[in-house]
Amino acid sequence: MSDPSPATAAPARGVGPVGRVPRQRGSGAPVAPSAVGWRFVVEYAAAYTGAVVVLIAPLVVTLAIRLDDLVGDRAPSALALVAGLGALVAMVANPVFGHLSDRTTSPYGMRRPWLAIGLVGGSLGTLIVALAPNVATVVVGWCLAQAFFNGVLAALLAVLPDQVPTRQRGLVSGVLGVCLPVASVVGTFLVRLSSPHTLAMFLAPCALAAVLVGWFAARLDDRRLEPTARASWSWRGMAPGLSIRSPASADFRWAFASRFLFVLAFACLTSYEAFYLLDRLNSSDDAVPGQVFAATLLQSGFVVVASLVAGPLSDRSGRRKVFVGTAAVVFAVGMLVLAAASDLTSFYVALAVSGVGLGLYVSIDLALVVDVLPDSAASAKDLGLFNIAGALPYSLAPAAAPALLAAGGYTALYGAAAVCAVGSAICIAPVRAVH
Repeated sequence: MSDPSPATAAPARGVGPVGRVPRQRGSGAPVAPSAVGWRFVVEYAAAYTGAVVVLIAPLVVTLAIRLDDLVGDRAPSALALVAGLGALVAMVANPVFGHLSDRTTSPYGMRRPWLAIGLVGGSLGTLIVALAPNVATVVVGWCLAQAFFNGVLAALLAVLPDQVPTRQRGLVSGVLGVCLPVASVVGTFLVRLSSPHTLAMFLAPCALAAVLVGWFAARLDDRRLEPTARASWSWRGMAPGLSIRSPASADFRWAFASRFLFVLAFACLTSYEAFYLLDRLNSSDDAVPGQVFAATLLQSGFVVVASLVAGPLSDRSGRRKVFVGTAAVVFAVGMLVLAAASDLTSFYVALAVSGVGLGLYVSIDLALVVDVLPDSAASAKDLGLFNIAGALPYSLAPAAAPALLAAGGYTALYGAAAVCAVGSAICIAPVRAVH
């Protein structure tokens, strides 16, 4: 889809660390890339896993533990503040870093510089969180980490339309879908392995991300942009994909709404999973890390199987919407089981069911979104804009959760999550550009 100038591009090849390097015309208009090989897919997936680990490990375990150490019983409300503000920062950082990446004329490429900058800045923010003496400092560190690590994600996601042709996007999207559960397992395992050493719990995921993302960046024959083809900076141009006046962006808006509602449902699960075990199932503080790890491992197994099956099936059938819609409904069933759960066994069953839905969703959703991007020449910015749908729910879920918990406990919280998941399935139906 994207494409650097012949003077700077590497020779085309069908297998290896990358497929054909997309060449950039003088006008900046992209053309479709050639097929990629498994070596590229594996290295790309490893880098994406590393980028997700540094964000998901704190959200699932370490932030809650750190805040519990600092403020005790006030930790849930403190988590709402920290996670909410961090998600708002991520919401802004995604399209901004993406727009910067789309305009980068570095001789090292368009994506590679932002992978390095994001890793350094995000690791610094994580270090601040680990050493924070109070909640205010945790907020500053986590917002910094969210901003820069989401810059890494924005650059990594842009590699998909840059390097992967349409006929392989379901496959690659399915493999990337596996990265979420793998990152969850790896992140919780690293936390468990380094517990109770606070600094190690926070920095071990950063070290892993540095290795995996750094290796991919070093191997990537990055897309390059000539200075004469760079568009001028425009704040007004940041959100054309969501413009109500743009008929071409209608599919993008519906896909945005579907992702937003699904992630909102998922955010209710991840943000309060540890507190659910503590409050609803009366688990001890010492038992929670192990239970979260076991639940994550179980859920991840189902996500992996569903992702690897659904991605190739979507490519062969040429259909995306039916997989995404089914995924959202299955995830809703998992949330209803969780809402009714009263013991650890029921909790694990709910995580398994939700894992199937999550695997189906993450394996196809990204491929569907890339197929309906409003502007293929600004893929990083549009994908960064789309990632608001994945960041904003992590701000809204902690804000809304206290009211739901007060009204009906965890039954109300996960019942609302089920409603959101069903809404996600409904929103994908009007998309017309894909079947």
